[in-house]
Amino acid sequence: MFITEIFKSIQGEGTRAGLPCIFVRLTGCNLRCTWCDTAYAFHGGSKMSVSDILQRVDELAGRQTGEPGSSAKVPLVELTGGEPLLQEEIYALADQLLAAGYTVMIETSGERYVGRLPREVIKIVDVKCPDSSAADTFDPRNLEAVDEKDEIKFVVSSRRDYEFAKDFTAEHKLAQRVRQVLFSPAFPDPAGKWAGLEPRTLVEWLLADGLPVRLGLQLHKFVWDPATKGV
Repeated sequence: MFITEIFKSIQGEGTRAGLPCIFVRLTGCNLRCTWCDTAYAFHGGSKMSVSDILQRVDELAGRQTGEPGSSAKVPLVELTGGEPLLQEEIYALADQLLAAGYTVMIETSGERYVGRLPREVIKIVDVKCPDSSAADTFDPRNLEAVDEKDEIKFVVSSRRDYEFAKDFTAEHKLAQRVRQVLFSPAFPDPAGKWAGLEPRTLVEWLLADGLPVRLGLQLHKFVWDPATKGV
């Protein structure tokens, strides 16, 4: 597999935000979203075997390889990218992490079918809004592949994005399908390539419409400089 980085940090988004987590960031992505903050993962990376990755996760989690997963000081692992589902070995990696006792999450663009993943993997699935430049890439089969432990996320950068996300959530009854629907304001680019959306603006829209969704903020960008890698 080609891996951009493996690191320990806090979970920055979703219903597990703030929890210690080991991140495995895979290299490569087939989308080019306007507000992407991990373009450095598009190319390059280091070639690692599944066993190499598991060993590094064990080290960062604070346990020796072969010990039961419950002994890990950090039992939560997220597979991310890039787009982690582009690499076929992701399924074996997910299987082995689960077998080692970890709670495994995956964050994916929604363009790839998530139904091949082990059911135990917690899936955080994006639906790309119009201003992302990747609209209409969502695989509709994912609506049937997610369940009550999973999350669906919209990154919102404009009122147009918000209306799209609101309509999609209602049309597909997302609040009844998954653990949580997340609306996250696009964070401003430190280099000024995109403006982002003021969180308070999104909050005002959510409160006015009374949507059954959760505001998602990228906590790591408040703890560290937004341009910092490996956090």
